[in-house]
Amino acid sequence: MAARWTSLARRRGFRAALPFLAVTLLAAVLSPATEARTPKDREIEQMVKQVDAANLGRIVAKLASFGTRHTLSSQDDPVRGIGAARDWIYAEFSRIAATSGGRMTVEKQSFVQPVSPRIPRPTVITNVVATLRGTQDAAAGRHYVVSGHYDSRCSDVMNATCDAPGANDDASGVAVAIEAARVMATRTFDATVVFMAVAGEEQGLYGSAHYAQRAKQAGVDVQGMFTNDIVGSADGENGRAPDAVRVFSEGVPTSETPAQAAVRQSIGGENDGVSRQLARFVRESARTYVPRFDADLYYRRDRYLRGGDQIPFLQQGYPAVRFTEVHEDYRHQHQDVRVEDGVRYGDLVEFVDFGYVAGVARVNVAALAALARAPRSPSRAAVVTARLTNDTDLRWDANPEPDLAGYEVVWRETTAPAWTHTRFVGDVTSYTVEGLSKDNFQFGVRAVDERGHRSPVSFPVPAS
Repeated sequence: MAARWTSLARRRGFRAALPFLAVTLLAAVLSPATEARTPKDREIEQMVKQVDAANLGRIVAKLASFGTRHTLSSQDDPVRGIGAARDWIYAEFSRIAATSGGRMTVEKQSFVQPVSPRIPRPTVITNVVATLRGTQDAAAGRHYVVSGHYDSRCSDVMNATCDAPGANDDASGVAVAIEAARVMATRTFDATVVFMAVAGEEQGLYGSAHYAQRAKQAGVDVQGMFTNDIVGSADGENGRAPDAVRVFSEGVPTSETPAQAAVRQSIGGENDGVSRQLARFVRESARTYVPRFDADLYYRRDRYLRGGDQIPFLQQGYPAVRFTEVHEDYRHQHQDVRVEDGVRYGDLVEFVDFGYVAGVARVNVAALAALARAPRSPSRAAVVTARLTNDTDLRWDANPEPDLAGYEVVWRETTAPAWTHTRFVGDVTSYTVEGLSKDNFQFGVRAVDERGHRSPVSFPVPAS
């Protein structure tokens, strides 16, 4: 394939002039055997460097100090229970918001969860939400969400009084969201970024479900959601991975309609849902800005028989992925704190590696910042099927951003896991890839701004 594309490039050349970062983009186009890389934004590099392992450790230790953060625990005890944790998180986000020049606001998003299998009585559940507003009129309505859940549990999911420090599950994920807010609050972004700590996860994903449902009802344009859940340790019962995090993403959308399923089945799009494209964007961002820490893609929605706060977003049709450490240690999840046969059980701070959490946070910051500075993915991308041809005719709607430079067409072989080829085609809304058949490759299109920020890929569907 590489030789075939190189030969094709020599024969035809490139029709569109590159208006920005010409050398970098041309190098990407002329490297057919490797995934195209995004040009670096120096300020994003600085944000990644400012992630502080010691501060992450401070946050994890403080959250664990509340004894339990069970959703059914006390909401008014100032030192123990979920209410104390809620108020501390709110104060932490508020302190960070004070550095944002008025662009970040913080709220307690509370609702009453009715009786359900793990909620024995109507219970107030509160999400703590910090919103950093985008500064570009054409992009500020686009939202990216990063979250962790601040509730915890021990062995009995209904025991609201036992010690449940929840250091890894999921003070580590909450720490990532708070640290990302701290690093990003003083910067400006085209789109809006939401940093969130949700409750009710262990009882049924209730906090995230409330946020996602309310966002959908209000017409909020959530273009990406990250949940960080169990991101605290490189060590597990079956190995050690100090420089990688798993990124789970579904291929077939949870919200897919029968009509959409019929189209997908006809073109082989089961590996190209919006969440899968988001995951690929995360990996590319990590390779660009955090080269010594891998965002490993796992092509499934979540682990076996388990699920996290990305799922309610998927149910609403929003792209969402989950970050989780590579090797889990189940002795330190959902366990009463105890020593048994010489083995220490419990989700304790001593089992959290703050340097590892920092690596995960850097990947989150890199991807969030890159998303919020990039254009949105092109809308209504289509493969035009009006004529039988061995070329591939593509079209899409124009992006609204004023700093748009143009678009890239990307493609890969149908068995390849990630995009391998890219071509900048200019500020156009249609393009024909000559000599490459839509039957033999998967194609996509992404928007590029004047500074080289790329959007996630839009996967085209057939259109006449």
